[in-house]
Amino acid sequence: MAWLMIIAAGLFEVVMAYSLKLSAGFSVPLPSIGFAVSAVLSFGLLALALRSLEVGTAYAVWTGIGAVGTAVAGMVVLGENASPMKIASIALILAGVVGLNLAGGGH
Repeated sequence: MAWLMIIAAGLFEVVMAYSLKLSAGFSVPLPSIGFAVSAVLSFGLLALALRSLEVGTAYAVWTGIGAVGTAVAGMVVLGENASPMKIASIALILAGVVGLNLAGGGH
């Protein structure tokens, strides 16, 4: 259950970052509210998951999902640059998250 919370928390982190972009410096109300709600949900789920997971691995997975998800959303939804170097870097982040989990990062 804790891993599902980390995954959900990471996805809310993506929503948080995307909402922050759309908020235009908190000048657009709806995305600003979306940012606040998704931030509370993301951190809240992370906090709950940390009751039973190691902090280093859980945090790395949470930020990895957020970083990869936000980068992919930027490329797919916002038309940001999708260079081979950016895609390779995303793959390295994913490899790091998988490696941490294989190293025994959970209970």
